[in-house]
Parts: sequence; C-alpha cells; structure tokens
Amino acid sequence: MLQGISILGASRGSTAGTVFYGVNPTTDEKLQPEYFSASPEEVDTAAKLAEEAFVSYSRVSSRDRAVFLRSIADGLQAITNQIVERAHLETALPVPRLQAETGRTVNQLRLFAQVIEEGSWVNARVDTANPERKPLPKPDIRSMLRPLGPVAVFGASNFPLAFSVAGGDTASALAAGNPVVVKAHPAHPGTSELVGNVIAECVKASNLHEGVFSLIFDSGIGAGTQLVKHPLIQAVGFTGSQKAGRALMDLCASRPEPIPCFAEMGSTNPVFVLPGAIKQHDKIAADLTTSYTVFAGQQCTKPGVVFLPPWDESSNLVEELRRRAGDLPGFAMLTQGIAAQYRRGITQRMESGEARLLAGSGAAGSAAGTAVALFEADMKDFLADPDLSHEVFGPTMLLVRYESPEQILEVARGLEGHLTAAVLGTEEDFATHRDLIAILERKVGRLIFNGYPTGVEVCDSMVHGGPYPATSDGRSTSVGSQAILRFARPVCYQNSPQEALPEALQDKNLLQLWRMVNGKMTREAM
Repeated sequence: MLQGISILGASRGSTAGTVFYGVNPTTDEKLQPEYFSASPEEVDTAAKLAEEAFVSYSRVSSRDRAVFLRSIADGLQAITNQIVERAHLETALPVPRLQAETGRTVNQLRLFAQVIEEGSWVNARVDTANPERKPLPKPDIRSMLRPLGPVAVFGASNFPLAFSVAGGDTASALAAGNPVVVKAHPAHPGTSELVGNVIAECVKASNLHEGVFSLIFDSGIGAGTQLVKHPLIQAVGFTGSQKAGRALMDLCASRPEPIPCFAEMGSTNPVFVLPGAIKQHDKIAADLTTSYTVFAGQQCTKPGVVFLPPWDESSNLVEELRRRAGDLPGFAMLTQGIAAQYRRGITQRMESGEARLLAGSGAAGSAAGTAVALFEADMKDFLADPDLSHEVFGPTMLLVRYESPEQILEVARGLEGHLTAAVLGTEEDFATHRDLIAILERKVGRLIFNGYPTGVEVCDSMVHGGPYPATSDGRSTSVGSQAILRFARPVCYQNSPQEALPEALQDKNLLQLWRMVNGKMTREAM
C-alpha cells in the first residue's frame, strides 16, 4: 500500500511537509495518495543513517552483496504488473515500454551481482617486499578499489525505473559497497515508492543496517539541495537536464569538502549521413523517424541533428522524412512542464528565422497531444548559431546539409561533447572519412556505425557518457558494468599484516580473483 511519505531506513517520515501528487499527464488528474515533501530533519536523518550503515555495509562480502542485489531484482520482478500500472498512470509511457524497462532494471541489478561475484573490478594489485633491494629496501605495497561512502541518487523523469530508485546509479553504488539515499522524481512518486518499498524490505531481509537505503520525496529542489550539501554524502548520481546537472555540479564543487558529481545531462547525438549511404534513403528515413520520435523523443539518446549530403543527393531522403513526419499523430509527453518546455524550444527555433519548419508544429498541443517538428537549416546558419546545436527534448530533429568533406570536418571539430554520434555509410565512405571518425572519438562516448543512438544495451562494454556537457565527467559511464567504478576510489596498504588486509589482497586469494602480482596477471595464491 502506498503511504506517500519518505522511507528513512526502517522508519517512515512525517506528513508535515508540503503536499504534492503524481499527475496523469494525459488527463491532468491528480493521483492518490498525496505525497509529503521531506523536512530538513528527515534529510539529515537519511544521511546520518547512511553514514552509520557504511561502517558495516562497506565490509559486507561481495557474495552477500550479490545476494542482496538479486533479492531486489526478484522483488521487483514479482510486482512488475503493479509497477507498470502505476508508472503508466504517472508518465503516459506505453505499457510495453514500461515492461521492458522493468526488465532492464532487474537485469542491471543481476549484472552488478555478477560483476562483484567475479570480483576483478576491484583492480587488486600486489607488489611484494624486497628487503634486500639496494640502496633502499622495497616495502610490501597492495592496492584495490574501495567504496566512497553514502551516495545521493536523483531519479530521472524519462526513465521512471532504469534511471530512478533502483536504476543503474543505485545498483552500481550498492554493488560497490555504498549506502544510497535516493531523491525521488516528483513526476512519478508512486512508482518510486513501490520500488523503494522493495529495496527497504530486502535490506531488512538481508540483515543489513537499515541505513543502506533511504528514499526521500520532495515536490521541488529543497530536499535535493540539502542532500547534496550534507557533509556525510560522498558522491552524487544524476540524469536529467543540463541546467539541473550544472547546478548539482556547482553545489558539489562549492562544498567545504567537494565531492564527485556524476551527471548525465543530455545530448543532441549528431548523425552523419555519408554519400554512399544515401541510396538507402527509404530505409534511413524510416529508421531516423522512429529514432527521433520513439517515446515522444524523450530520450537522452534521441538524434537531434542530422548532417546530409548536398541537395541533389539528399532530396529524396529529405522528402521522405517530411512525408513521414506529416503522417505522425500527436505524442503524449511525460509531464505538462516538459511539454511546455518543448513547445518553447520549438517556438524559439521557428522565431529565430535560421531554421525552417518542414513538417509538424510544436507550437500547439498539450502533454497529451504534442506535435512533431522537423526542421532544416543552412550550414552557414548552423555554424553561426550555437543554439541550433542545443538539445530540444521531444519529437523534433534538425536537418543540415554539408557541401564537402572539409565542411563535415569543420562541423565535427566545432561539436561540443555528446553521448553518441552515428555515421551512416559504406566501407568506402568510412575509409574516405577516417579524419571524421578520429574527431568524433574525442567528442562522444559511443560512436555508432550504420545504426541509430536510441537503445542502450546494458552490458560490460557499454559506455553511456561523453565529454562535457553531455556528462560532468567524460571518463565515466552510467550504463554497463563499468558504472561501478564511479563510486569507488583506490586505497593502498603498505606493509600491512595479512589479517588487516581486505580479503581481495590477502596472499591466499580465497576469492580467486584475477590480480596483478609483481606486474603479472594471475589467480594463483601467493
């Protein structure tokens, strides 16, 4: 049963805070129950409980943490129908999408369970002592990654499951041995509470300290701001807008003790259509249309700008894109606020005079019926106006034609950081445009060949990140098993007795980890 109050370890918050509701974006109906914003005292309680929990949770064996993560996955899977029903009401996302997202959330938890059971992620290294070395003896030095401390995670508006309460940030932080305090997104509080209840129950069933997990609600930014500024919080995970992500980055940096902020802040995910690919204009038009409009274009990997060959080569593709856009119905957006922001972005683009509307009209409609907007712009205007390269969150895309290979390179060099870039072409195209590919490697976290950016595979090799402003730290990823590395730091032990070492660094290697011992990778005991 939903209660509408924050989860503070094993306890519940109060009903004294500001009241807000989840809202059905297609009907504007307030959904029961009412939710209460967490007080400053409740945020403080959650952070203190997390710090208390860190002492024991950071030392829980990888085997037991894996069992804990799998229990969360099992618990979510058992109430999938309930979660999907509530999430559909709060977000208007299609039921099949939400079913798939629940499955992805469950699979992420199980992936991290596998990662910590296998264990090599800790990067254990051993350099044994050599007391006979001249002129100075060599000490015994060992190092590995250890958890940071309590982590604050912010739920995302567009992924109520996979990037929210039990999403990738939470899963990777818990896997690394960190307690988590989640700030639920106010657009889907009921979904958040359902998931939070499962995690809290699994904490109790696993006999872990209650502070391993807390969930706080707030209709605004007050509780989240206080959480980030709390001296016991040691890292932040966020997925959302550049404006909000930048604010969190500044908060983290301005603390007396600055902390890392891992913010994923969106992207326009440029697509480069090379001359050899243009013969497949019908297929490209179909695939691009699907990619920029799927789930109303409310994905951080939506292709927002497409670079095309000159008019005489790309006219058929442009006309097919225009035709397909004109046939599309209105889209349901996540919230009234997101729909209004989308319409403002489209109106500004139309009023600038530098982008021409080819199909659709984003200036009208509501969250229940937002229109597609397909634009085109001249290359000189695109290069002169930075606003044309900025993300507009929703079902819109900008087409820009290039005149020469040199112009493509000029565009690529001027790109800011993005999550992805896609290049469509033949083998001959890729050989001819090697310089373009080399430039894009420095601009994005994921480079896609003959494919489209929407759809992020959860696997060991995935990188869902990119240079600023796509993310706050282009060296990290928020999807895939490498996400765990964000919430750990290297610790070195010099001349430590065996009993004082973490199990991963002891001579016996009972965990049978791959370790670097005196410069060589081995799983052998010492």
